Amino acid sequence: MSARDVGEQLAGWGVVAIVETRGRVTGRLARAAVGFVEKPDGALLVAAGEQDADWALNLEADPRCVLTVGERSARFLAEPLEGAQRNAAITGLILRYGTPSEGLGRGPVFRLRPATPSNGADSPAGSAADPPADAQS
Repeated sequence: MSARDVGEQLAGWGVVAIVETRGRVTGRLARAAVGFVEKPDGALLVAAGEQDADWALNLEADPRCVLTVGERSARFLAEPLEGAQRNAAITGLILRYGTPSEGLGRGPVFRLRPATPSNGADSPAGSAADPPADAQS
């Protein structure tokens, strides 16, 4: 079983989310499994373990994304977090996932807000007709 298969299985169980972004280089859809903390307002907090994580770099280039957790998929808009908010997000992820998450924070950290017409995120990161790609793009 590949790492991608494991990520898809964990997302199906609701343990992680699959984030679908538009590749910043190729323009193709890219998918990656990411840990998350869900907030009461429906936002999700996510963090990359490396500065050059492709899914995070893709979100910096185009903040629109689609997240799938379990049976539900929805559009989100990524906002980079800094300072105390960044630290709180990393702490929440470590508390949820345990010590393997301690490397989080080496890369970008985001709040993913549900997309609405008013925040400009109501258009998808891509089309389901586009072929999926690895997270690198």
